Amino acid sequence: MFSLRVSQSGWSINPPHFPLSETAKFQDYASHIGSDEPQIERTPFSTLVKALARAFRWKRMLDSGDFATIAELAEREGIASSYMTRVLRLTLLAPDIVEAILDGKQGPEVSLVCVLEPFPLTWEQQTSALGLENK
Repeated sequence: MFSLRVSQSGWSINPPHFPLSETAKFQDYASHIGSDEPQIERTPFSTLVKALARAFRWKRMLDSGDFATIAELAEREGIASSYMTRVLRLTLLAPDIVEAILDGKQGPEVSLVCVLEPFPLTWEQQTSALGLENK
């Protein structure tokens, strides 16, 4: 699922490939608005996965050098840089936590509000703090 890339400039975790881009998902969602088809239900799980996808996308954009600062990227995305900073912290979550979220095995106690709060830096402490050590 995840791959670790190590280079002279540091290391990075590459998240799994998401089959649809956020734009494609939005276009699919928008096509249902005003139609007789049932609306896509937003769940806490999908919100959490979307936040993870955004976090890793923004991190790639910053790492690539397309944007020099978080403030510059946040302005382009039309959001507050403080919110972007909180979401970008999700890229520091332990790989097993990210995998549990993507697999829907994180449990109801792990919500977007919960993971946007400050969390421990070590992966073992994160797993323990979120109650995922036995999942």
